[in-house]
Amino acid sequence: MLTLENEKILDYCINKSNTPTKLAEELESYTKEKVSMSQMLVGKMEASFLGLLLRAINAKRVLEIGTFTGYSALAMAENLPDDGELITLDINLETTEIAKSFWQKSPHGKKITPMLGSATEIIPSLPGTFDFVFIDADKENYLNYLNISLNKLTSSGIIVIDNVLWSGKVLDKDSQDSSTEAIKQINNFIAENNSLYGTLLPIRDGIFLVKKVQNY
Repeated sequence: MLTLENEKILDYCINKSNTPTKLAEELESYTKEKVSMSQMLVGKMEASFLGLLLRAINAKRVLEIGTFTGYSALAMAENLPDDGELITLDINLETTEIAKSFWQKSPHGKKITPMLGSATEIIPSLPGTFDFVFIDADKENYLNYLNISLNKLTSSGIIVIDNVLWSGKVLDKDSQDSSTEAIKQINNFIAENNSLYGTLLPIRDGIFLVKKVQNY
């Protein structure tokens, strides 16, 4: 596996950054101790970056595709205004219930609305538009999620897509893995689409920031 970060540098960055609350840290610890696939958690650095983006664009309405145990949703909700709203989608009831048990302990939990089911079916039926979309779910559907989300994004909104470096596997020209190929596909789609402005950053496992340009 390709190492994308120096741990000492990462720790220094985290220590100098605003990071999620004590409750979010408890949720992170619980997930790592009790839940399988805990590597699906976004890290403190990424959570801090998401919070900064939300504050920078004065986001009020957020869509998250991929709830897992609710760490990223809680971290984002903490950076929304009191009347902000975050809708988060997942298909796993067990992990969503874990998420809800932590959200209800937070004053920001009231901003979060979880929904169970297929994102490709739910999103088109959601009313209104979103200022911010965070995509962190099954990789094979990434391009579908992006296209559906673009139709729900405000003109000034931002989409953030997680895991777009996929532990460096995107550099493997001979890869046969479906997830790797799906990530390569969405990375190429964004890079080659003149209607989108994208920046891929090597934060954690890679995040792609995407914005619609005026002629979208």
